[in-house]
Amino acid sequence: MNFDTFLFHTSIRAGISAAGYTTPTPIQVRAIQPILDGRDLLGLAQTGTGKTAAFVLPILQRLLNRPRGRPRALIISPTRELAEQTHTAIKALGRKTGLRSLTIYGGVGVKPQIKGLRAGAEIVVACPGRLLDLMRQRVINLSSVEILVLDEADQMFDMGFLPDIRRILAALPNPRQTLLFSATMPGEIRSLANEFLRDPKSISLGGSRPVETVGHAVYPVEQKGKVDLLLGILHQSGNGKVLVFTRTKQRAKKLAMQLEKAGLSATSLQGNLSQSQRQVAMDNFRSGRVRVLVATDIAARGIDVSRISHVINYDMPDTAIAYTHRIGRTGRMANLGSALSLATQADQPMIRTIERLLGRSLERRRLDRFDTSVMSG
Repeated sequence: MNFDTFLFHTSIRAGISAAGYTTPTPIQVRAIQPILDGRDLLGLAQTGTGKTAAFVLPILQRLLNRPRGRPRALIISPTRELAEQTHTAIKALGRKTGLRSLTIYGGVGVKPQIKGLRAGAEIVVACPGRLLDLMRQRVINLSSVEILVLDEADQMFDMGFLPDIRRILAALPNPRQTLLFSATMPGEIRSLANEFLRDPKSISLGGSRPVETVGHAVYPVEQKGKVDLLLGILHQSGNGKVLVFTRTKQRAKKLAMQLEKAGLSATSLQGNLSQSQRQVAMDNFRSGRVRVLVATDIAARGIDVSRISHVINYDMPDTAIAYTHRIGRTGRMANLGSALSLATQADQPMIRTIERLLGRSLERRRLDRFDTSVMSG
């Protein structure tokens, strides 16, 4: 099967070809046609499965021959990083369509966003907080929205956005087409779907298990040996981008400094950074100027960087679902990736929980030339 099956307009096919897409991913195979048919959709799919193109392509097709100059598609994202990633995909795939996309999120000046709205963007990619602000100010008119996408709905729930989402939904016109994507399906998201989706097409890809292109391994270690062990792993892990997770922002900042002191190109992404500092860190990591990004779970929400070769849990996550979210940043789009965890004795219960989620045991590894029980750090 290829993208010609969906009979996209020639201008959209040009974007697909320029983006290097040849064979649809499983989520694209199952989601694109129902969306083209106007069905509401409930998609259970992890980050990195190709779901952005699964909804962007039908949106472009739907809007191509409709009146221009006002928002007709609204995509709600939990973070500014994910909003920008989606906006970039729209620009790439829709490069020949003339359709205009605009991002709306907080932490930056509002004037360029208002200017973009007045210029007549047809597709708006927004984070809930700033979108509600503009709605209250009557700066944005959503009365022409025909299609709504709720992307990474479980992340929006985790971040406390559900009340904002309900306020936005209440202000949108009916009937409309609504698409909801989530990596997991907690009860609150299921209730939201039952309330706002009309006879949706339901698609589930692998439940909440991590993608199959990721290899998993655990390095047993004492807390004091973690820095030395991490350095050893990084020196043996090739030249790919590496995302390292810590539990606290203080540890993220300190660990990035320790890695830099050891001669590695590293930076941190944590809550104490300003928006401009976050952007610099992300741009350096995305471009490859920085190879190692140390982040907390909250700071890393929405990170969508291609070709991350390794995700390393310097500190284990608090839940198995958080593990799934973390390692979903590697092994994307059929690329192989590695998820490595530095686990102390206290982490063993969480390791067993993750193994139940995966349905198999995690490989235990030792690093050559390192005695993890006596490392100093």
